[in-house]
This record gives sequence, C-alpha cells and structure tokens, in this order.
Amino acid sequence: MVSKTDDIPASVPNCNPVDLADEAGDGAQDSNEPSKTRLKESCGCGHSADTAMVNGDGAHERTEEAESKQDGNGETDGGEESNEQEVIVIQDTGFTVKIQAPGTEPFDLQVSPQEMVQEIHQVLMDREDTCHRTCFSLQLDGNVLDNFAELKSIEGLQEGSLLKVVEEPYTVREARIHVRHIRDLLKSLDPSDAYNGVDCNSLSFLSIFTDGDLGDSGKRKKKGNEMEQIDCTPPEHILPGSKDRPLVPLQPQNKDWKPMQCLKVLTMSGWNPPPGNRKMHGDLMYLYIVTVEERHVSVTASTRGFYLNQSTTYTFNPKPANPSFLSHSLVELLSQISPAFKKNFTALQKKRVQRHPFERIATPFQVYSWTAPQVDHAMDCVRAEDAYTSRLGYEEHIPGQTRDWNEELQTTRELPRKNLPERLLRERAIFKVHSDFAAAATRGAMAVIDGNVMAINPGEETRMQMFIWNNIFFSLGFDVRDHYRELGGDAAAHAAPTNDLNGVRAYGAVDVEGLYTLGTVVVDYRGYRVTAQSIIPGILEREQEQSVIYGSIDFGKTVVSHSKYLELLDKTSRPLKVQRHNVLNEKDDTVELCSSVECKGIIGNDGRHYILDLLRTFPPDLNFLPVDGEELPPESKRQGFPRQHRHHLACLRQELIEAFVEHRYLLFMKMAALQLMQQKANKDAKTDLPAITETAGTPSESNADTTQTQTAASDSPSVTEASADATSQTENNASTASEAATDGEENASKPATNGSLEPAATQNGECKSPLEGKELEESIPGLAQAKELAETLVGEDGSCIDPKSREVVLNACKAVGSISNTSFDIRFNPDIFSPGVRFPDDSADDVQKQKQLLKDTAAFLVSCQIPSLVKDCLDHSALPMDGATLTEALHQRGINVRYLGTVLEFVDKTPAKAQLEHFYRIGISELITRCAKHIFKTYLQGVELSALSAAVSHFLNCFLSSFPDAVAHLPADELVSRRKSRKRRNRVPGGGDNTAWASLTPSELWKNIASEAKSYYHFTIQCESVDQVVEKYGLQKSTLLREISIKTGIQILIKEYNFDSRHKPALTEEDILNIFPVVKHVNPKASDAFHFFQSGQAKVQQGFLKEGCELINEALNLFNNVYGAMHVEICACLRLLARLNYIMGDHPEALSNQQKAVLMSERVLGIEHPNTIQEYMHLALYCFANGQLSTALKLLYRARYLMLLVCGEDHPEMALLDSNIGLVLHGVMEYDLSLRFLENALTINTKYHGPRSLKVALSHHLVARVYESKAEFRSALQHEKEGYTIYKNQMGEAHEKTKESSEYLKYLTQQAVALQRTMNEIYKNGSNASIMPLKFTAPSMASVLEQLNIINGIIFIPLSQKDLENLKAEVQRRQQLQELGKLEEPAEDKPLELEDKIPID
Repeated sequence: MVSKTDDIPASVPNCNPVDLADEAGDGAQDSNEPSKTRLKESCGCGHSADTAMVNGDGAHERTEEAESKQDGNGETDGGEESNEQEVIVIQDTGFTVKIQAPGTEPFDLQVSPQEMVQEIHQVLMDREDTCHRTCFSLQLDGNVLDNFAELKSIEGLQEGSLLKVVEEPYTVREARIHVRHIRDLLKSLDPSDAYNGVDCNSLSFLSIFTDGDLGDSGKRKKKGNEMEQIDCTPPEHILPGSKDRPLVPLQPQNKDWKPMQCLKVLTMSGWNPPPGNRKMHGDLMYLYIVTVEERHVSVTASTRGFYLNQSTTYTFNPKPANPSFLSHSLVELLSQISPAFKKNFTALQKKRVQRHPFERIATPFQVYSWTAPQVDHAMDCVRAEDAYTSRLGYEEHIPGQTRDWNEELQTTRELPRKNLPERLLRERAIFKVHSDFAAAATRGAMAVIDGNVMAINPGEETRMQMFIWNNIFFSLGFDVRDHYRELGGDAAAHAAPTNDLNGVRAYGAVDVEGLYTLGTVVVDYRGYRVTAQSIIPGILEREQEQSVIYGSIDFGKTVVSHSKYLELLDKTSRPLKVQRHNVLNEKDDTVELCSSVECKGIIGNDGRHYILDLLRTFPPDLNFLPVDGEELPPESKRQGFPRQHRHHLACLRQELIEAFVEHRYLLFMKMAALQLMQQKANKDAKTDLPAITETAGTPSESNADTTQTQTAASDSPSVTEASADATSQTENNASTASEAATDGEENASKPATNGSLEPAATQNGECKSPLEGKELEESIPGLAQAKELAETLVGEDGSCIDPKSREVVLNACKAVGSISNTSFDIRFNPDIFSPGVRFPDDSADDVQKQKQLLKDTAAFLVSCQIPSLVKDCLDHSALPMDGATLTEALHQRGINVRYLGTVLEFVDKTPAKAQLEHFYRIGISELITRCAKHIFKTYLQGVELSALSAAVSHFLNCFLSSFPDAVAHLPADELVSRRKSRKRRNRVPGGGDNTAWASLTPSELWKNIASEAKSYYHFTIQCESVDQVVEKYGLQKSTLLREISIKTGIQILIKEYNFDSRHKPALTEEDILNIFPVVKHVNPKASDAFHFFQSGQAKVQQGFLKEGCELINEALNLFNNVYGAMHVEICACLRLLARLNYIMGDHPEALSNQQKAVLMSERVLGIEHPNTIQEYMHLALYCFANGQLSTALKLLYRARYLMLLVCGEDHPEMALLDSNIGLVLHGVMEYDLSLRFLENALTINTKYHGPRSLKVALSHHLVARVYESKAEFRSALQHEKEGYTIYKNQMGEAHEKTKESSEYLKYLTQQAVALQRTMNEIYKNGSNASIMPLKFTAPSMASVLEQLNIINGIIFIPLSQKDLENLKAEVQRRQQLQELGKLEEPAEDKPLELEDKIPID
C-alpha cells in the first residue's frame, strides 16, 4: 500500500488521516482501527478497492493475480458495484410472524428469510414470557417445522403466518438441556462466571455509571433543573495531583448482582440414573431441590415433564407425590410449590431482559479479569457435571459427541467462495470453528498441566510427554530429544510455537485453495507452554520419516521435495515474499523448495496437503544472529548489533518485511524516474519527442497496473493491522529514498556490476530528520512527472516498451535487489543462515544477494523503523498507554519486542527526550514486567499445586512490596506428607515438589530482573529494589501489578494493598484467587466486511459522510454476519458510526452506537484496556451533547480513574481527558474544580507538545474563560495573552484564531476596567454607591459543547437547524456531482488521482 495518506494536506497541524474517524490524538488504535484507511479511490488507478490486491508486486503477473483473486478477496473487476448488488440480494426483506405459546397471548416476531427455524427457538428461550420452555416444536398449520430449515424454504410461511409452540415429550438429553437452561436463567445476573473466566463471560460496568440504559434517561430528566441536582465533586483519588491509586473502584459493586435467591439448592439426585423398571415408566432422571422456604423435595424428570416424587435423601420411592404438580417446565412446577421462587424468578427475568444484550452475549474468545472480589461458592449441579465430563459445554448438541476438530477446520476452509453470500457463510463457519477450537484447546491445555489427562507416552520423563484429549494433540514447550540443541535448547523450544503460530496465521491469511495448515493454539499456563494442534488424519499410525514428503525433519540434513507442494507453495510465495530456491540434500543432489527446510509437507489419510512446522516462514533477524565472517551494515553495527540471543529462531516480523519491500519500491520508482529524466534531458536537444509522448501515453491500463503494484502490498492481515500510522512511515521512507536517489543520480546511468549501487548504504535509510526528505523532494525538479514516466515504462506483460527504458528498469531492479530484472519483485530466502542447510554452487551468486538483502532489512529496522516509531510518538500519532498498546505499536511497525531495550536507548538519546517521558516510562515498566515474567515462568515450574497460591503471593511480594525480608508461608504442616515417594517417574507436568521457591528474596529477584534485562534486552537497569525503580523511573506499583498479572494470568483479590509498608508483606496467599491461561491463537478475518469498512472510511475522509455512513453500516451488518455480535472490529465500526452520527447532528443515535462500543470494548478487550478508556471519553462527549451532564461527568471520572490506574497522570492523553472534565465542570459552574483540571491539562500539554504548540494556546484560552467566569480578569488576561502570543507566532497576525484571541483580549480588558471602576465607586461612596450591574455570564451549553468538539478533534458540528440543512444540501450537491461524474468518467476526481497516485510523502 503505497498511497498511504497522500490525500490529506501535509499542512494541517496534527491532523492524522484518521482525524475524522477518530479524534486527533487517538493514535493508539485497535489493531483493526481506522489505521487501515486504505482508500478506494486513492490508489489512483481504475480499479476499485474491492479488487483487493493479493499483494502482487509486479505488473507482469497479472494473470496469476487474477487467479489468486479467488483467495477470498473481492471480485476481480466487478469491484464495488457488483458487491453492492450482492448485498442487496443478501438482505432480503424481513417479515413478521405471529407466535402462539401455551398460556400466553400471541405476539409478533420479526424474522428474516435467511434465519433457521432454530433461531426462533433461541429467541423464545430468551424472551421473558417464554424463557422457561426448551423442549417444544414450532408448527405451521399442524406441520412440524424442521429445526435446521431456512425460513425461506418453508412452504406457506409468509407475512402474518401463525406459528404454534407445541410442547414435545422429553428425552434424557432434552431434560438435561432443560435443567441447564433453567440454571442459566437463575444465574443470569450472577457475575461469577465472568470472574472465573468461564463460558466466554466477561465483565462490564458501564451500566453502573449510566444508571441503566442511556436510551430514554435523557428524555426523562427536565433540562431546566438539571443544574441543581448534579453533585460534581469527584472522589479524592481522581483529583489532579492525587498520589493515591486505590484498586477497589476498578470494580464498582452492582446492586443487581446481590442476586435474588430463587432456590437454595438445585442438583442431580444421588438416585440417578433411574433403574430399569422406572426407565420403562418414562423416568429420565431425578433432581434434588431445596426451596427458599427450606422445603426439601425430590423431582422426577419424565418424558411428560417434571413432577414431585416421594423419595427422600435416604429412601428411594419414585411414586408420584400427592399432589404431584406434573408440569412440562420445571419453572412451572417450582412456581407452584414455592411462592418465593415464583416472586423472585419473575423479578429476576424482568431484570435480565432489561439488561443491555451486550452485557450478556458471550464473547468469541475468553477474556480473563486480573482482579475479582471474594465470590461465594454456591452449589451448582451443572458446573459440577461440566467439570467432570470432557465435553465442552453444549457439545451434546452435536451428534457424535467429541468433535473431529481437524475435519471441521479443514471443511470450513473448503466451502465455496465465489460470491458474497458464500464468502460470508464460509468466513462465519471458519470463525466459529476457530473460536470453539481455541476454547477447547485452552481447556485441554489446562487439564494437561493440572494433571487430568493421561499421556500417550506415559513411560517417558515428564517434560517429554505428549497428550491427546478431545481430538487435540498437546505437547510441552521443552526441547525434547535434543531436537533444538543446535538452535538454543529450551529457549528455542519455547519460541518455536509462537513462530509456528505466526506462520499458520500468515498462510491462513493468504488462504490458498488446496493447502492446509493445522489448527494451532499456544497456551501459557502455570509456567508451562503448551502447544495444541489439530491432528492430521493418519499421522499417529505412521512413522514421521515415511509421512513427510516435502521439507526436512532434521533441519536440512535430509531434504525431500514434491511437485504438488511446490505448485501450492508457489502461490503463497509472492504474498509472503518467499523465494523459490535450491538446497542440497545428504546425497549432494539439488532439491527445490519454496519455503524454509523445516516446513514439512504431509498428505493426510484424507488426501489433503498439510504443511506444518512453519516456524521459519519469515527470514532470520541478523541483528540477533551473529554469523561468523558476516559483517552487518554500519547502521546496525553502530547500535551494537549483532547481539547474542537466547536462541537462533529470531525472525523478522511480517509487518517489517512489508514495510521494507514498500520502502524499496519507492526507491525503485525514484531511481527509474531520475534516469528517465536524464535521458529526457539528453533527448530534448534532438527531435525524438514523439517517441516519448508515445511512451507516456501508453494505454492507461499499464498505468493502472503499476499502481496496482503499489497498493498491492496490502493484503495480508498483518499489514492491515500494521500501518496504523502509515503516514509517517511513508514520509520517512520517502525521505530516505530520495536521499538515495539523489546520490544515485550520477551513477544511476552506469549499470552497476555487482547488482547493488554505491548508494547501498543510504538505501537503508539514515532518516536523521524526518524533514530532510521534503526539501530533497523539491530539489529534484519535476520528480512527479518523472514518476509518471516511470510508471508507463512497464508494459502489461512486463516487457518494456523500448530498449532504453528496459535498461532503466534493469538498473533500478539491480539497485534495489529485485529478483526479477524486468519488474520490481523482492523476495526472501528463509533458509539463508540456517545451520545445516547447504546451497548448490550455481546459486552462490543468488545466495550472496539474499544475504545482502537480509542485512539491509536488519539495518532498515534499526535505522528507519525505530526512529519512525519514536517520531510517531513525538507527534502523538502513536499514543501507547500500557504494555499491550506499546507492544502493538512496535509490532505495527515490524519491530520485535526483543528490540525494546534498543528502542529505549534510542529514546534516551533523542534531544526531545522530555516529550517522550510517557513512552519511556511505559517502555521501562514493560521491560521490567517482561523480565519478571521470564523469571516467574521458571519459578512456577518448581511449585507443587498445593503451594501455588503461597508461591505466587510470595513472588509478587518480592517483586512489588517494600517489605525487605518477605518470607514465604509454606503450606501448613499437617498436610505435608512425611513419606514422599522419592522416585515417581510419571508425575504430571505441573507437579514439581520442591520448596526452592520459598527461598526467593526481593533483592535476589531484582538482581535477576536486572541481569535478565541485560542479557535479553541488552538494557541496563541500575536498581536493587522496587522502590528504587519506582523512584528512578517514576513508575507506579499499581501499574506494575496490573502488567505482571495480565502477562502471567494471575487473578488477585480486589482490595487495597499496602505495597509501601516496610513492616509486613503486601499480599498473603488468600489474596491470590486464581491463575489463568494466557492464550495465543489465530484471528480469522471478515474480508468483505473489512473492505466495506475501509471504503467507508475512505469516503468519510473525502467528505462524503452519508455514503461513508452507509458503507460502514453495511460493514457492520457483514461483521455481525461473520463474527456474531461481539468482536473488536465491530467495536471499531460502532465507534466510527457514532462519530459520524454525531458529526451529522444525530446525537441520540450517536449515543446509542457509542454505548454499544463501550460495552463491547469492556467485554472484548477488558474493563481497563486503553481502548475502553477512549470509548468512555467519546461516550461522555455524546452524553453532554444530549444534555445528560451528570452522566457525562461520571463517565469522564471513570475514564480518569482507569487511566490513572493504567498509566498514571503524566501522559499526553490525560491532558485531553482533563480538558474535557474541566469544560464540563465549567458548564455546570463548578469553577474552582474546573480550574484544577484545566490547569493540569495546560501543564501536561506544555510538557508534551512544547510551550509553543497550538494545543497549549487552546489550553490557555480555556483557563482564561474560567477565570473570566470567576471575574478574576487579571488571571484571565494573563492566560489569554499567552495564547495570543502563540497564535501570533505560529499562524501570523491575519489568521482567524489570532484575530479571535485579540478580540477576546479586548473584551477581557473592558470587563476588567468596568470592574475596577465599580470597585473604585464603592470605595469612594461607601455602601450607597450606585453600582453598575456587571455581566457575569455562566457559559452557555452551546459554547461549552463547541469547545469540547474542538479539543476532541471534531471538525465541524452543525449546531443550528440551518447549519444542518446547509450540510445536507452540500452533501447532496456532492452526490449529484458524483452521479454526473459517474456517467462521463469521474471527471472531478481526476486531478485528485494524480496526486494520490504518487506516494511522494
């Protein structure tokens, strides 16, 4: 993707391209946020963006591209038009049916033809009045409907049809489902599942701050008297300057959660299963129930329903009691025997239905909470049963009991994908299976470590054991049989699974038909790394040697290849930038491969071609792989590379490869352009002009073609995730490239001999100053025209038009290290520098080139990507707030976390270090907690289960508590058996039995952390204790606690901890509640939805708000179609929609969408994730605009509390938050409080944006306004003068901002003079002076809102009806223009395209 963001004029101050979509400062996007603003128009060629490029870097393989187009990315030409057609087809209009259930009035239900009958079942089981039924059929005119039929396929079903709910006889399965459903209804408000991280439940607290649903509450309160009722004073710990960071407010207690008790006990009876003679009377199972009134009853579930029997705890008498209360539903039965049940169950269901659906829908992947209150452990038959069956929750719905995961994963991949409905079905199936598989794998991995699964090789030593559970294969991350001895032993074995997972992710994203990968999930739990994989059919019966028909099982000593595999892998070689290459096998024969040697191909018994062991999909990182006799480029050497790493599997990230190739592409274009200019200059003297015009005028396809190459790099998911801030990246690349190009000007015409030009050193880009590039751009005359010429050079088939230009392309290709001589194409050989791999002599030249390419890439990371990250943090287009968002920012630019030390050193040397203090602090705390995590991993492996909580609390005390001699509490003596069997070979993996952990001391732990930082990150921390670290780097212990808990899966009791006490340790073993797995898995993407989302963003950026809105709504539908209701990408979609609604003046709609975004962010990302904090801020703004002032304040205070906990007060984003709070407080006339927040914002802005920044000027102005309201005109004048000076210096006298400011100064001066006069009057005449009434104005809400919009980066807001009309008219005008444009070529977009096309900067 090269045409990054050229459509945004560079002159707009701090306007990152996402501005409209997301406020100016909001660089810390989700991984899938507007970062991906790839524009439909912007690639500047004819095709529309739905022809998503499959990353074809060369124009010459157009055909191959069209084929691989089937790989799930849009149509080849139909582009947007056909897509919109399809969408219309897919959304057949819904219709209404009547439903008649026994004992209730008929009601209407809106259904859509695509739904299955089963979905109506689900709706009925959720509705308040029918939720107690589970075993029923739906009948139309006496015919039973098939559960799995789509509604449109049912004859006679139409608008207004009456469906009858008919009770059906129970089976054992149905009775179980019924009991389970009733238990779910009883527990529906109980948060314990969310705390325990079960069944994809997670926490959400928004409703506590909004008092239920936001929808109507705005209309309930009268606007007038709202002023008086607000209590605006925040709790002490939220005020600016407070050092207190309490933990308890993180989870405010929800009054709904004190559950109304309906039953005391509901459990399976000990009399189960029914004996044979009772089975023949229709008994299915027995339940034992204790009602709230302390009545103990025994219930029979029979085929006809539920009734009371005469059994007691100790005597079995299955005869029906008198009366037996036979009822088809357990709820009806209980309502008859227990009045309390009837009353409370009804109330509970009312409450359940009132909750926002997003508070109760399951999330696709489990989210764990690192804090929880003490939850009472209640009896729960279903939970107990679940724990002891190996089934996963509702799996009894699936015939055949255990699922064949491999078959499911691969079959969903094989579904057709010709058109949109098919692709949606396919992606939905893929996503569903993946999320189920991740849940099953996590559960299995925990069972393995907890010792609940028998090994398949029980005789071997613990570390070498492998397990199979629920059709999933589990192995531990240890170096078994010295497999990784050469590569770094256990460290390599620990890194390999995540590398492999990245490989699976990359191949999965390319999605080549006929090539299969294994379902892979990596789980870290209790210090062990477990890899869970689906099982290739037949692999367990054969020896590995026989089954591998491609690749190598011994790291390259013996290698085999296979033509079918070469053909399949060749399709992936372009998107993944893998070069086909030859290696030698043990007989010195040449073998051709198209992947790394470790990548093994196995044909399963199902005939599918599987590839596994993808740990070297991406090339090695030479900065961390010292090779004898190989010199790195000077940029790397200056930084002290190459460095020794723990293992030899350090790979470059896919995002880096993409960025590097894109950087080289820019270089390639510039070199070609410069040579062309020289040729042109020489020619101008002669009369060869016509020839050139011919070249320039070749059919525009070729033009489109090359541009296609530019946008091509965009198709793999990681790239879309990358480029969160591609602007800056392009800027940097441009600057580098143009330097290289200018150097290259003289020697460009001389063909270079060894395939790389002299300016090779500069190619890797010393981007010293991000501005250099711009001056250079201007200094090369007419570079733009030259580029156009360069674009026309390459014909459709890659054949050049005339020999001269062919030479130009050849030179440029050689210069940038392209593997083809006729077009730009860079690929990497992943086997270079792999120990044990040998290359044939005839490819020595090629290998040399590849080595150079790898060195250049390593240098590019250090000299371009790291500076560009730091620059993005300086101009606030990247705003990490915690460890996770920092890691994401690194990864988006292709920087591995092992570079964290290097990044921090770079920041340390940056002149503007003070403005990067927040970044440095987050980096240090990330580095420290990661070191602690490494130590904790090995520490836990030695702890036996009974001592786990004691060991974890001891570790945290050593890590965080100021108490100098933390002593571990060993488990109480009476439980420690004296006679330990000395030799027990098959211990479970998680069953260490030593007490070495208890001897850890704080000083020893901190020594280890410092040495780990040195050896792993090559970074020096001079600190012996936590207090020194906190002191030296300005960290806070609450942040460290949160980071270490999240990274290691610890869950602690939520209460106030005193980490600073020097007299007793902060935590006891009772404070450790749980230890959760940390899970890594593949996230399948919804490609079509994603393209709609991107085109929507593109439209919005071009100012077509309405079309943008439509496209994004469409994306939302498609996302929901694929992901279900809950997903991070849906969250991004809702946030953008809300923003658009707000800008277009529809405040209630904005409120409703943003409320969903907040709920979803809390549920999917976590209640204190930085994104959630952002969502809270947006919601507060929309609340304010809707006149819900007190809610807006509560939300802002919540956001501030979370931000303090996550990253402390000293963070640029805090300035925005405080400005928001200050403005709202100003609006409700709380002037003194308002000043505290606004002055804090001013301080932070001054620190991070520099005293001359426009943000600071605005801050001064806001403070001045509050002083004006307080009638303290002198202070007001002082601040406004500061602001005025900044405007004058930055924008000049004539700018409207400067004028506004000077007007306001005049006004303030008049007010001050008037006040002084009045005062003098009073002094002179005493109390009977005639006092002029002074104007003290409370600010109007409109003016406060206007300021709020300005600081939140919302560009324009129609405040009056008239403005709204104008806006609509403007939008319509643009639409008409567009319509006209469509008829006769989009004329008005033409000039735009040219600028867009050329990625100068």
